[in-house]
Amino acid sequence: MNQLKVMGKEHIDKIEFTGIEGGFGNDKKAMLVKDIAKIHGKELRQINQAINMNRKRFRNGIDIIDLLNQSDGFRNFAQENGLIGSNRTKNVYVLSEHGYAKLLKILDDDKAWEIYDKLVDNYFNMRVAIKSNEPSLVQQRRLQIMEDNAATRKASIMYKIAMATESDSSRQSLLAQAAKELTGEMTIPILKHKEYSATEIGKLLGITSNKVGRIANKLGLKADQPGQNEYGRWTNSKSQHSDKEVPQWLYFKKGFQAIKEYLE
Repeated sequence: MNQLKVMGKEHIDKIEFTGIEGGFGNDKKAMLVKDIAKIHGKELRQINQAINMNRKRFRNGIDIIDLLNQSDGFRNFAQENGLIGSNRTKNVYVLSEHGYAKLLKILDDDKAWEIYDKLVDNYFNMRVAIKSNEPSLVQQRRLQIMEDNAATRKASIMYKIAMATESDSSRQSLLAQAAKELTGEMTIPILKHKEYSATEIGKLLGITSNKVGRIANKLGLKADQPGQNEYGRWTNSKSQHSDKEVPQWLYFKKGFQAIKEYLE
């Protein structure tokens, strides 16, 4: 097991964070999710929630390390560096460059990718390039990131347009184009579920979105943990009252039917 080491405070432009090496391999750089949240102007619980809702996408020891996971043996590191806020703290995550890239696909905003470019160029890869006396590695990596980011942004735009399109055939075509931007292959996705927000169901049934939520809670339609069940799924959406992201329950057809039957 590679030991984690705190290298001190790192400064890139106006960004300040804790430099960490190890865990994912000798001399491999890592970042505390606590610092990532601060860099992106979000609360730690928001970032942890985004990770937990997509936890199966993060590979242990490759993308992510949970310092509180007893089997990994990093709990002492978390205690010694004051990373455990209280006895209620459930996770203290550290991400590799791979893990950070996956998190950015979940956060999905231009500011996040701009920050990532700076961190990859000047933190994750700069020291490796200098040690191996190959400064061209940094430039090559920068070009690769620019190309990947352009493809990701284009795919993201296509996805958002697809989700706002009422025609199933047009939606499938746009999703296939988005998949091609990311993977290089044209894939026609299977649309498994039509999804409804509480507001949409409220309009269809002539009730308020708050009443939809109360009925859903009474019927136990929502999953207790981040994820989904037969009635719907949890997702993140932008708050109407701020720039923060908040968890939102989207209903599948079965969830909509359950609320409709309850009213009837």
